[in-house]
Amino acid sequence: MMQSAALDVPTDPQALAQAVAEGMYAKDPATQGLGMRVVEVAPGYARLTMTVRGDMLNGHRTCHGGFIFALADSAFAFACNSRNVATVASGCTIDYLAPGFEGDVLTAEAQERSLAGRTGVYDITVTNQEGRAVAVFRGRSYRIKGQVIGEPEQV
Repeated sequence: MMQSAALDVPTDPQALAQAVAEGMYAKDPATQGLGMRVVEVAPGYARLTMTVRGDMLNGHRTCHGGFIFALADSAFAFACNSRNVATVASGCTIDYLAPGFEGDVLTAEAQERSLAGRTGVYDITVTNQEGRAVAVFRGRSYRIKGQVIGEPEQV
């Protein structure tokens, strides 16, 4: 694996995506606290999982939509930051297709659809352990100044 000597940041795109994901996850108590796991990353791509816990259920005893949204949003974040250019959401939409239940293992798969200049479009599909679609999410990203890893911490 080639690395940039000055910043010790991988130059190989796949190794860079992995290093960025590890760096982001280490600083992301929301994703960690919800029990999400980063299963796979690549440039413009991320797959995360989350098990629906009892404290994630709404009054209908199904997974609260906010938790499904959070899973999709985290997958979006890992995908759009995978090239080590600091990127934030500029907007998103979600459609809920089926309920999630306690004990379900939800998977959010984020795919880059477009990246031009400072903006990108990402589609995220959330499925359960049986492959049933639970939600579809579309995120729009905006690249800001800086990198995710390899820059000094701002105080």
